[in-house]
Amino acid sequence: MPTHIHWFRRDLRLANNPALSAAARESGGAVIPVFILDHALLRPEKAAPARVQFLIESLAALDAALRQRGSALVVRQGDPASALAQLAAEHHASAVFFNRDYTPYARSRDACVAQVLGERGIPARSFADQGLIEPPDLLTKGGTPYTVFTPYYRQWRPQAEHSLAAPLPAPAALAALPPGCDHGHIPTLAELGHAPVARPTRGGEGAALAQLAHFTDLDNPHGIAHYASQRDTLALPATSQLSAHLHLGCVDGPTCMRAALEAAQCAAPAAAPQIESWVRQLAWRDFYTQILWHHPHVRRGAFRRQYDTIAWENSPQLFQAWCEGRTGYPIVDAAMRQLRDESWMHNRARMIAASFLVKDLLIDWRWGEAFFFRHLLDGDLANNNGGWQWAAGTGTDAQPYFRIFNPTSQGQKFDPDGAYVRRHVPELASLPSDYIHQPWAMPPALARELGFQIGKTYPAPVVDHAAQRPRAIALYHVTGNQNSHEL
Repeated sequence: MPTHIHWFRRDLRLANNPALSAAARESGGAVIPVFILDHALLRPEKAAPARVQFLIESLAALDAALRQRGSALVVRQGDPASALAQLAAEHHASAVFFNRDYTPYARSRDACVAQVLGERGIPARSFADQGLIEPPDLLTKGGTPYTVFTPYYRQWRPQAEHSLAAPLPAPAALAALPPGCDHGHIPTLAELGHAPVARPTRGGEGAALAQLAHFTDLDNPHGIAHYASQRDTLALPATSQLSAHLHLGCVDGPTCMRAALEAAQCAAPAAAPQIESWVRQLAWRDFYTQILWHHPHVRRGAFRRQYDTIAWENSPQLFQAWCEGRTGYPIVDAAMRQLRDESWMHNRARMIAASFLVKDLLIDWRWGEAFFFRHLLDGDLANNNGGWQWAAGTGTDAQPYFRIFNPTSQGQKFDPDGAYVRRHVPELASLPSDYIHQPWAMPPALARELGFQIGKTYPAPVVDHAAQRPRAIALYHVTGNQNSHEL
């Protein structure tokens, strides 16, 4: 039997892994599993320690699972094309298998890999993965890409369910690595130039499947059967917490979809719209992936190109205050401190924090996008970019620029008793719920009684939302009029 290489990338799992299953089946289990570290993407200025630690955790779990089956994860560093060509030559591999990735960088990298391997007579075979429908496969009746989510979802939903095949089991056994094959080692944070992480998040396929099972358990009071009604309540653990696992492929979209459909079959009829609301989130991932595929310019600029010329004020001081969670608006600061503490942020909080940066502080959305991408465990190019452009009003299906979140009313609506703010902004913990989202409005006598002083105990608001709102609208309006030929 031939020896094949499986190149792991964003598919760090053994079950339902199309490329790995094909490589193992065609080689009788003689597969060399390899992961190639790209230090350019792991430098401290590119990725925060918690994000890199989560990758390390996921790789370690993958290595342990491979060792249980008689193999081990081979770790290489540097240029993928050179590393794969060298590994294939050293062990006479007949082909390299991998699952497709859809970012502009990944597509360019994979084309280079295929060319280099092809010049050496080694086929590079790629397989569909990550989402439920590949970016080129769902178009309008006119043959153009979708740019609005709702009509996309109407077509996506039946096709996604129809596309589900029987799950591919993890290979029961794999051949030992060939003699002389140096499997290298998974580097530590310190070796990659990062400081230690106080509370690392458990990564890997086992953790991902356990979290999926917990979320889709119908007895879970904050699980999928209650998703639509609880998802925006910031203090509740009512979201799936699967985004980081999906980003690295520790679990895949079809497995999540299958679990949701199985839950729906067993749930009471009233739970159906709750579950369907979460299925829509899987569709959003595919939607933003196909936007990036068809419109790669969004990587660097606005989908609606007329907004590339907005004259952002871009105050470094205000940006730093936002990054550090000291804007004086409690719900914004709680969101940014959750990101600092957990390397994750509730989706509603992401929208609030993003809107505040762009439309209150008048800072380029790309500054915030880059900050989120560096710090979030689930920092995914397509979804992070799509979410930021939605909040900024520059993207597809975007929030209109004149709809601007009021950070005070957003806090009152989605954190009514202030539990989320108290958890992440402890200096506000003693404030009554009536003032937790607007501490500057607290009567002086009550503030003195509580030992609270705005500007000292907690920052005063860095801007006046009421004053900034018309300034933001004017900024967009002027830009739109100046570029009206592009509208």
